[in-house]
Amino acid sequence: MMKEKLKVGVFGGGRGLTMMNVLLDHPDARLVAVCDKYQPSLDKVSQMAKEKNADVATYTNFDDFIRHDMDAVVLANYAHEHALYAVKCLDAGKHVLSEVLPCGTIAQGVALIEAVEKSGLVYAYAENYCYMQHNFEMWYRIKHGDIGDICYAEGEYVHDCTAITPAITYGDPAHWRNKMSANFYCTHSLGPMLMSIGHRPVRVVGYELPDFGRSGTLPIFKGAGGLQMVTLDNGAVCRGLHGNLRREGARNYNYLYYGDSGMMESGRFDNSPLVNVYHEGEKYCEGTWEQFDPEPRVKLDIDYDKVGHMGSDYYPTHFFIEKILGRPEGFEWSIDVYQAVEMGICGILAHRSALRGNVPLDVPDLRDKTQRDAWRNDNETTNPDVPNAQLVPLSSLPTYPYDEEHFYSCVRRLWQDGKRLEKYPE
Repeated sequence: MMKEKLKVGVFGGGRGLTMMNVLLDHPDARLVAVCDKYQPSLDKVSQMAKEKNADVATYTNFDDFIRHDMDAVVLANYAHEHALYAVKCLDAGKHVLSEVLPCGTIAQGVALIEAVEKSGLVYAYAENYCYMQHNFEMWYRIKHGDIGDICYAEGEYVHDCTAITPAITYGDPAHWRNKMSANFYCTHSLGPMLMSIGHRPVRVVGYELPDFGRSGTLPIFKGAGGLQMVTLDNGAVCRGLHGNLRREGARNYNYLYYGDSGMMESGRFDNSPLVNVYHEGEKYCEGTWEQFDPEPRVKLDIDYDKVGHMGSDYYPTHFFIEKILGRPEGFEWSIDVYQAVEMGICGILAHRSALRGNVPLDVPDLRDKTQRDAWRNDNETTNPDVPNAQLVPLSSLPTYPYDEEHFYSCVRRLWQDGKRLEKYPE
């Protein structure tokens, strides 16, 4: 007898295409519904479903979508709205896989955690950078004590988005990317470190990096990027860097760990080994090196060359399904709500730190129910679209004058024409 597959819906037809492709071919789940406000995205979904001989309903209204007969929802909508919709899905009895980021404010983080606890359902965080070949390998090895206890780590997500501004913002001045601080989008850099080391963040210092070049004049980018120095509850320190720094033609996702019996780091340039590991020997300052491209730690029947981000886009959805089904791999490798919110609020607090002159700020332990009331109404944000927003400046850096209407109309035209932004619009 054919087993019944999990019925999964996807909210967001842009980034959600990755999850749809996984679900259309997954042995234990099937795509049953997709919601997006942009009809051309839904038309593309219908064509994909037809090619796979799948029955997939499409919706332009979330309230209609959430009533569809399904077990779980993948949230691939706007980044600052994930927690709000996750709560709605959980209240409707659906398991939730959330794309980056987990929450737009600390108050949203509290509400999300409590909704998960109340529901008893599975919440998983789709931080795909944790599952890249090098990061997954290092996560596995550090978890199993390969270089001892970690005292220092670095993570970098350097991605200059200047040229793809049209494709990611559509020329919409209200788009969340036009309202985010330099430190907001932080979990690609911090996430792999926090999961690998396995300790909770307790203190954050945030910085904004000035951009003296052309990106600094674009309203979407307030500076070159963000930097966080994060102290963990075991005293280890992590440095997270991300943003629009100049780096093309080379890897933009570098990670490094120092332990008490060795170190490991990813290859920093194209054609270099993905993982480099130093093992300290019995004598001081003597050891051996391993340098290699790792095989997948959890092997799946997929074509890794065709799955985005070095195959890592498959794992968050797969482990989410495994966890719903009660399988050990899902519990071991899926990222839970506490880990997700901790990653996300480090960025929120880093911005707060930067605005206050780079002061250290404590990270609340929201696993502890007694600490939540102090943060339940903390909706400090740079985005006026956030409910009950307590607005703070987008940046502490100088603001460049520009013709807002002209700039965004030019970017919108480029998006409609499928073109990149090559220079500042004249």
